[in-house]
Amino acid sequence: MRFIADLHIHSKYSRATSPGMEAGTLARWAKKKGIGLIGTGDFTHPVYFSSLKAQLEPVGNGFFQLKGEGDSVHFILTAEVSNIFSQGGRLRKIHNLIFAPSFEVVEKINARLGSLGKLASDGRPIFGLPARDLVKMVMDISLDCFIVPAHAWTPWFSVFGANSGFDSIEECFGDEARHIYAIETGLSSNPEMNWRCSSLDRITLISNSDAHSPGKIGREANLFDCELSYYDVLDTIRKKDKKRFLSTIEFFPEEGKYHYDGHRECDISLSSRETKINGDICPVCNKRITVGVMHRVEDLADRKEGFIPDNAIPFTSLIPLEEIIAEALGRGTGTQSVNREYERLISEAGNEFKILLELSRGDLSVFVPPKITEGIIRAREGRVKIVPGYDGLYGKIKIFDDNGDKTP
Repeated sequence: MRFIADLHIHSKYSRATSPGMEAGTLARWAKKKGIGLIGTGDFTHPVYFSSLKAQLEPVGNGFFQLKGEGDSVHFILTAEVSNIFSQGGRLRKIHNLIFAPSFEVVEKINARLGSLGKLASDGRPIFGLPARDLVKMVMDISLDCFIVPAHAWTPWFSVFGANSGFDSIEECFGDEARHIYAIETGLSSNPEMNWRCSSLDRITLISNSDAHSPGKIGREANLFDCELSYYDVLDTIRKKDKKRFLSTIEFFPEEGKYHYDGHRECDISLSSRETKINGDICPVCNKRITVGVMHRVEDLADRKEGFIPDNAIPFTSLIPLEEIIAEALGRGTGTQSVNREYERLISEAGNEFKILLELSRGDLSVFVPPKITEGIIRAREGRVKIVPGYDGLYGKIKIFDDNGDKTP
């Protein structure tokens, strides 16, 4: 069965999230996006976990759905935890995703974690537990669980981050690295960047939205063609099976908040080459620059750009439909006119991914205005211009040329 999965989102109990991030809203937006499997997020939070048990029912395959609805959207139990600890003489800050097959297993995980910290403090709780010990603890509870380092390259809170990460999976997780089968690429990197590191050849690269609001669901995702069950998805990821894991759906990484180096306060953005020339120092304030994802990948890479491993899973880069509509109309995202056109197009096509991935130009032209159709095709073909993001600022992506673009 072919389906799209977004495995990393947050609930309304995480900091800086929309109050709409709860199961019913997630299911509605997943349908709108064309997502068949979505992470619950934040199962460690006591109030949210209680609401999940009240709203969801098991469907017999390790997944869940809204009670009484026979819903087409399935949920997988997920959480993200923050590990802050000292190792190798340095302070480390790592975010890790946890996947679990049942409420009973989650209850055991929460009981163990609850003895180490305050689960109710945030949907993404913080522990002084080394990442290696987290893996051992979870695997001791159930070998059917799955742990994935989140947004693996961002400067802070990631396994390879320039500020508090490691140089390898093995350095971070030690003897528990055998349980790490995948990493999440994050918005500021894509598979092509990760392919430059031969140490990751055994690792499956997954991509997820890390959404904090409903509209951001699916901005990155995974396309599977396997049995819609927890165990088959887990097996597909573990085995890096290209027949069952068809592709990832990616942000253009330059649009991510940490792709380039820079200092937001100094309004300075630098390539890794420019940063190295300056000795990692900001030329404006003379303080250490925020080293971005591209720089960090180049530090660890042992291959040239463009290398494709034999077992690489393909990827597709897309721009969210809302952003395409906004640029075509000359309006901001979230404005009434953009929202109205978005909802009209979804009602015509059925879901967003069908519009972005499947429909031909001819099919689109039946109900999509010409300039929006052109924007969708250009995004598919990568014919875009991007000013890279840096130091927490999203990159700026342009589909149409301000200087005389003749697109209708």
